[in-house]
Amino acid sequence: MSRAIFKSTTTVGLITLLSRITGLVRDVAQAHLFGGGPVADAFLVAYKIPNFLRRLFAEGAFSQSFVPVIAEYKQHRSEAEVRELVSGAAGTLGLALFALSVVAVIAAPLIIWAFAPGFARTGDRYAIAVQMLRLTFPYLLFVSLTALASGVLNSYGRFGPPAFTQVLSNAVMIVAAVWIAPHFPNPGLVLAGAVFVGGVLQVIYQIPFVMRVRMLGWPRWRWDHEGVRRVARLMGPGILGSSVAQISLLLDTQIASFLATGSVSWLYFASRLMEFPQGVFSVALGTVILPSLSAHHAAAAPERLSATLEWALKLVLIMVLPAAVALFVLSGPLIATIFEHGRFHAHDVQMSSYALMAFSFGLLGFSFVKVLAPGYFSRQDTRTPVRVSLIALGVNIGVNLLVVAPLAYLRVLPAPHAFLAVSTSLTGTTNAWLLYRGLRRSGVLRPGPGWRRLTVRVVAACTVMGVLLAWLAGDPSRWVVMPAWTRAGHLAVCVVAGATAYFAALFAFGLRRADLRD
Repeated sequence: MSRAIFKSTTTVGLITLLSRITGLVRDVAQAHLFGGGPVADAFLVAYKIPNFLRRLFAEGAFSQSFVPVIAEYKQHRSEAEVRELVSGAAGTLGLALFALSVVAVIAAPLIIWAFAPGFARTGDRYAIAVQMLRLTFPYLLFVSLTALASGVLNSYGRFGPPAFTQVLSNAVMIVAAVWIAPHFPNPGLVLAGAVFVGGVLQVIYQIPFVMRVRMLGWPRWRWDHEGVRRVARLMGPGILGSSVAQISLLLDTQIASFLATGSVSWLYFASRLMEFPQGVFSVALGTVILPSLSAHHAAAAPERLSATLEWALKLVLIMVLPAAVALFVLSGPLIATIFEHGRFHAHDVQMSSYALMAFSFGLLGFSFVKVLAPGYFSRQDTRTPVRVSLIALGVNIGVNLLVVAPLAYLRVLPAPHAFLAVSTSLTGTTNAWLLYRGLRRSGVLRPGPGWRRLTVRVVAACTVMGVLLAWLAGDPSRWVVMPAWTRAGHLAVCVVAGATAYFAALFAFGLRRADLRD
């Protein structure tokens, strides 16, 4: 089983890598077009609102509620009944989100005020953000239908096409940012329109693949359907249980809207780099193991469920901890190489690098959450993650309101936006620890021997890599004066040398494939 999961994870990871690369190109084009100014802040808020809800509903609560239910239907029901569940879920979800989109377009001024209240003090950011949100919010409807199709395909072992959908959206936005928006007086509105178009393409792209597994049916409102109602019941508590990180980032945005112009953008670009390794590996692994965990639970095989979870946690430790160390050490070089173009200047590089260093402390915690949360959702337990998420969210709110906000108001902190990132990292770590402890106490996760030895080896190898990267990178301030191609070449050398040093050190310290065998 571990070999099949690893193969699927590799497939999803490679496609997700392509998605992250195109997403990075999209962000670079966006930084070149807007810089770190008011239009950038306004667009990022208008773009983050539907994306926040996407991760909350579509990729969060809905996916983690729908996949276990469809897995159970596949195990115990006929193909016609599974198809009926899919069409009922599509019609019910689609109609509900269509109504929500209509309300959101009308209430856009109130939504912007709620998500970024600081914008109301500067009319330019507030007004343009309202216009942009009216174009970007319907993206939630399309991406939610995309998530439903992805859940169906993942349940049938088709992981590649769903992972590719985001590439299409990124490509549309790149074309708009590079070749279309610069020729219009309001480029932000053009980019907001591209978000809408990208969402439509994502839905259309998956239709042929759903047809191949014979699950395409006409969407119908079926609130009376037992499976649809069960998905809805699981979604209620799952909204908080699967999305603490997004709520934390939202709170950061609200407070950042009161800080210096550019704070929203600095946090966004830093979080995008932090999410890069998380999306390429952790999200891909969590996506792939959820159907397997659900199948183990449906087949009453708790030992296989525990073994799969433990195997996934080991992979996260080995792959994500060095990524976190590298992001911390290379924060300045990464930001300078990728984003310092056009209107994105040296000051923006420095401020964004502070945020990236702070986010790197939470990368491992957020990544563990992506693997631990499916351990609950696969068993249709959404209540426990809710309790955990509320505790973690309380930590985030407490630190932000009681520590970061007052110090920022008193101008004690030199870079207050970076401390928002520290608070978010603390939230992710708290969430991961509580989820892990809950699985251990309930007996769902029963780790075998060898964890201490594995952790020591990984930490030692990360130390070797970190020292080498710090020596190769040198003084961060010299990166902002390097020519672009020199920066890119030097960064490539750092990445290749760091990865080589890490895996060579792991091997030298005695780690072998047998240590990861399921």
